Amino acid sequence: MRYEAPNTTKAAATLLAAEKGKAFVLAGGTDLLVRMKAGMLEPDLLVDIKQIDKMRTIAGNSTGFTIGAAVPGVEIGEHKTLGKLWPGVVEAAQLIGSDQVQGRCTIVGNLCNASPAADTVPALIAAGAKAVVVGKDKRRTMAVEKIVTGPGSTSLTKSEIIESIKLPKRDRNSGDAYLRFIPRTEMDIAVVGAAVNLTVSRGVIKSARVALGAVAPTALLVKEAADAIIGSKLDDASLERLAAACSAACNPIDDKRGTIHYRTKVAGVLGRRAATIAYERAGGKR
Repeated sequence: MRYEAPNTTKAAATLLAAEKGKAFVLAGGTDLLVRMKAGMLEPDLLVDIKQIDKMRTIAGNSTGFTIGAAVPGVEIGEHKTLGKLWPGVVEAAQLIGSDQVQGRCTIVGNLCNASPAADTVPALIAAGAKAVVVGKDKRRTMAVEKIVTGPGSTSLTKSEIIESIKLPKRDRNSGDAYLRFIPRTEMDIAVVGAAVNLTVSRGVIKSARVALGAVAPTALLVKEAADAIIGSKLDDASLERLAAACSAACNPIDDKRGTIHYRTKVAGVLGRRAATIAYERAGGKR
């Protein structure tokens, strides 16, 4: 196995493109190293991105926030401005593993691991986040919901790497929230996850995005659930419509952590609760 630690994103993409064998990107390694130690994979090349400055920073400007692909969860949790503007995204990031894991894990790693139950993905989708994707010869920006194509698979080509995640400029009177249900109180995989991001004007919701996790092969952006609450003051009737839309969008599996029926029901419940929290954070009063 070969180990490389390039200083630029383009150099990292070039290494990936040139490798004829199995190449993997190493950010926090909280998934990759576990799989390697378990004998589940044997890379020919590891490209460590932690020496790339752009990937180690959180930057805010007039257009929003940029979170580098190698920024660990603990730094996201400690960033006061980011936590104030995007509390739902930060909450989701802080749910990845234990305190020890937080020192290493990254939201881009959580995204590219492509688990249907990833916590940060629904929160990023609800936020309208975009991924900056860099290849050997070009770069592109794409919506987070376009990255994962199925369990364990993404739309990235062999030579492409995600440099950062961009969160849009925050409108006034906006709020977001992410909730998940797990069998245990801590450090478990989501049975269902729900994220809501919305903006209000005089108590009326003028825009919204709703996303679900662990209820389909990929995280879902549920437009019907958002439409159910836009134009409302989040009264009980609109919340019922949102819950029904969340449940209707589900396409889950039966496994030891939850049945299809249970996941479908819980998706509606969590969608309601996340919407209520987001509404209150946006300054709405029910």
